[in-house]
Amino acid sequence: MTLLAQVVGRLRERGIVCALIGAEALALRGVSRATADRDLLSTDLQALEPALWIGIGEPEVRVDIRRGDRDDPLAGVVRFSADRERPVDLIVGRGDWQTRILHRAPQFDLGEVTVKVPGAADLVLLKLYAGGPQDAWDIAQLLAGDDRDAVVREVSERVGELPPDCRRLWESLLPG
Repeated sequence: MTLLAQVVGRLRERGIVCALIGAEALALRGVSRATADRDLLSTDLQALEPALWIGIGEPEVRVDIRRGDRDDPLAGVVRFSADRERPVDLIVGRGDWQTRILHRAPQFDLGEVTVKVPGAADLVLLKLYAGGPQDAWDIAQLLAGDDRDAVVREVSERVGELPPDCRRLWESLLPG
């Protein structure tokens, strides 16, 4: 069983909702970008509890839990690593808008595991929140698809749920 399948399986056993995000999710939405790790998102703080991860893939799997402080936009990150496996980063977000993204995301069968993957518009929202240069490139690629008008409409309807700087960034990316 792959590292990703083990992490998703443990979360599922505990009723913790998660979704695949990052480069692999972008690829499933038609944007090709390479990365060394695999990223998951959850908003359930249980994911940051060391007891949740006891016995996962032992002894090969290493688990590193990093909690964000009060001012951090993330509640924390859990990094899973093992020899001959791509690392998995479980990002634990904050905010109801991220939870709504998780619940809207459809399931994808990756062969090794079935996992939720947000739609293009929700990936844009996550990228707006992250706000880095790579994120801006990812947004441009997501908007370059055949469904651009639908994605723009959906993001425009939901961007009000995000912090004001995310709305300003979105407005700056739209023509005219």
